[in-house]
Amino acid sequence: MSVAITFLFCLFLARFFYIQVIWQDDLNARALDQWTREIPVSAGRGNIYDANGELLAGSVAAYSVYARASAVSDAEGGAQLLSAALGLSYDAVLEKLTDKSRSEIVIAKRVEKSAVERIEGADIAGVYYARDDTRFYPHGALACQVLGFTSYDGSGSTGIEQYYNSFLAGENGEILFETDLVGVDLEGATAAYIPATDGMSLTLTLDYRIQAVAEQVMEAVLVEYSAKAARAIVLDVTDFSVLAMVNLPSYDLNDIPRDDLSALNALSRNALVSDVYEPGSTFKIVTAAANIEEYLQGNTAAYAPNRVFSSARTRTVDGTTIRCWSDHANGKHSNQTLAEALNNSCNPCFVDIALSLGKETFYDYLAAFNFGRATGLDFSGEAIGMLLPESTLRDCDFARIGFGQTIAVTPLQLACASAAAVNGGNYYAPRLVKEISDASGAVVERTSPVLLSQPVSEEASRMLTAMLEGVVRDGSGKKAFIEGYRVAGKTGTAQKYEDGRIAQGKYVSSFVGCFPANSPKYLALVIVDEPQGAYYGSTVAAPCAKQIFEGIIDILQIPPVEG
Repeated sequence: MSVAITFLFCLFLARFFYIQVIWQDDLNARALDQWTREIPVSAGRGNIYDANGELLAGSVAAYSVYARASAVSDAEGGAQLLSAALGLSYDAVLEKLTDKSRSEIVIAKRVEKSAVERIEGADIAGVYYARDDTRFYPHGALACQVLGFTSYDGSGSTGIEQYYNSFLAGENGEILFETDLVGVDLEGATAAYIPATDGMSLTLTLDYRIQAVAEQVMEAVLVEYSAKAARAIVLDVTDFSVLAMVNLPSYDLNDIPRDDLSALNALSRNALVSDVYEPGSTFKIVTAAANIEEYLQGNTAAYAPNRVFSSARTRTVDGTTIRCWSDHANGKHSNQTLAEALNNSCNPCFVDIALSLGKETFYDYLAAFNFGRATGLDFSGEAIGMLLPESTLRDCDFARIGFGQTIAVTPLQLACASAAAVNGGNYYAPRLVKEISDASGAVVERTSPVLLSQPVSEEASRMLTAMLEGVVRDGSGKKAFIEGYRVAGKTGTAQKYEDGRIAQGKYVSSFVGCFPANSPKYLALVIVDEPQGAYYGSTVAAPCAKQIFEGIIDILQIPPVEG
């Protein structure tokens, strides 16, 4: 008998311990919910600014209107007032005010202040409101794929809004009112206020002036050539700060096509970061950089700057014939040095370089230039490109990598690799955010350049940039030439593939260049996808880079080179 009593006592004791200790928090929460009415206090979302302090994303005051049906004393009168003030159906509002199956129901969201003031003046029992700001983008479509947008609940869905949501969102608060069991406020009860913590603000590396110029230039080429898409990246080559990112077509961030998910996904995608393509001849910058560095290191397989390539138009590798775009008639492309091969964009010369350096050496440079992996940009959805494993690579495929085929890269990867090739050989992690500040404006975090690798030496970089300046001055990049300024660059024209075959009549025209060539600061990569009519990078893309550079010169009042 005593054993049974002891067992029951222990059972009751265990249950008591569970209720008082283990279950305590949950029971307290249930009691608090039963005896209180909570009005949410939304945190203000942080702003997004460009590098100059220009507002790119902010918030406009708006409110959400709520009701607790159990506390509504005059549902018909309340529905009449609310429907008139909010422009809603009387029957729909009445149904919500009489729905006692839920303790709280949303009447309307994103309500303007004037409408809330009318509701507040009516003093409708059981109806209350809370701040629920609307996101606003002063420049509409500007940098829309970079900035991204927020969802209906105010959290970041894409772009910077999504990647830095934990900083921008802040933490919501609430106001607690004591009520009786049916949710009616207790007379004389004191409200408890839990303040919201507003989100932090971001200062980007983007310069909205350069972004606007780049978008205007790319919009013009998109229309002129009836292209499928037009894209551009502008980098500060000294630290890989992103100054502009253009993806066209675009959309207005204040008029998001949420009802058409297919269109929204296509328009909001930052293809410069998330999509890959065969770069074509712009990739010859990487091949030339590797060759020059190997030459400086004493590798006898490398082509010396004054060494002459074979003048033959074709190279045959593993039974595959690779041709130059030129017919080489009448002595064209004969007796070419490396600088002249870049000027002429002669594919066979870069086949020779790749094969002479060998797979192992060349792949070491590809790794140092960060191909086959993410660049580290502070942005979601970055692709790593497509680089065939060295162990499975056929010689004919390897030969094509030398001039930008059989390899797929993101535009960002190519821009960063090109920047490292011309800035003295330093590869940094690209970045979009410069500073993070709290609600008072105090900087809580400042990003710094992160050096990831040094693929080539300063001397190799200097020699390469001088050759690329010759491409703009004397070669295929002449349409990027700016009188009085030293511009260096490389054109590219790549065929597109569909279902493993060349898509007839479909090309990607591109140009990557920097200025001033004697001390590179600004780099632009321009890509025009499927231009109609003309399609050579020298004709379609190079003039765009020139216009972007001219815009930067005008914005920053950069004086011409003397002499």
